[in-house]
Amino acid sequence: MASRRSALWRQDRTAYLFLLPWLVGFFGLTLGPMIGSFYLSLTKYNLLNAPQWLGLDNYAQIFAEDELFRRSIALTFQYVLLAVPLRLFFALMVAMALNKGIRMLGIYRTVYYIPSLLGGSVAIAIVWRKMFDGDGLVNLFLKLFGVEGPSWIAHPDYVLYTIITLAVWQFGSAMVIFLAGLKQIPAELYEASEVDGAGKFRQFFRITLPLLSPVIFFNLVMSMIGSFQVFTPGYVIGDGRGGPIDSTMFYTLYLYLKGFSFFDMGYASALAWILLAIIGVFTAVMFVTSKYWVFYGDGKEGR
Repeated sequence: MASRRSALWRQDRTAYLFLLPWLVGFFGLTLGPMIGSFYLSLTKYNLLNAPQWLGLDNYAQIFAEDELFRRSIALTFQYVLLAVPLRLFFALMVAMALNKGIRMLGIYRTVYYIPSLLGGSVAIAIVWRKMFDGDGLVNLFLKLFGVEGPSWIAHPDYVLYTIITLAVWQFGSAMVIFLAGLKQIPAELYEASEVDGAGKFRQFFRITLPLLSPVIFFNLVMSMIGSFQVFTPGYVIGDGRGGPIDSTMFYTLYLYLKGFSFFDMGYASALAWILLAIIGVFTAVMFVTSKYWVFYGDGKEGR
């Protein structure tokens, strides 16, 4: 038995050696901090003194007493519900336009993808802030038509939609995935449907959307998860305090302020675990409901 184990170890040790960096990263940078964060969420910890055990008090305080928690989660839900569908809609429309066999497709694809590479950076958020300021480029453009625009980032009624516009502008990543999915749809299906008299509208709903549903599902899940974690635009445009009047106080920004401005790491850890639970529930709901609308082309619906 011992000799057999030794032979198996010699056979598999190369695989274990290549897996070692991933295992170190997973246990050291992911699983370990997660366990530590969950422990801290049950304590009062200010980084300077040893954690004091509180049990579930942090969670009880969040749900029962924290008005800013309710505002930040409501604002984040509003952002997700508006930004995700709009971004996927623009991504799909541009992908369908680029799928028409136009020349210089690579250049167009690169141009539309660049905002996705730059959009999450602090620099682009600052540029966006300058563009939508009271005397920014957007209002200068509106003045050409005699329209006096407001300060889009200083008015609590407009700043959220300014940030959503920035999110929609970053549709390039989803667009590239949509474009790859569109190219996998056989052209013969469209040719046969034209012979049967189907128009473009019917082709879109009866051929394109069903066969593209796995790609839509993937983009929807990834975009939803990323949108729940929106931070940089709210931090930069809201001056790092969620202003004006908490209109940019997204959930992750509130979590950051609790942890690194008020040094309440236990409370911030509890907020982080609540966000993880929310994202987990929404993702699970999407997977469960996918069997009703995702078609994988093998005669079986979503699994």
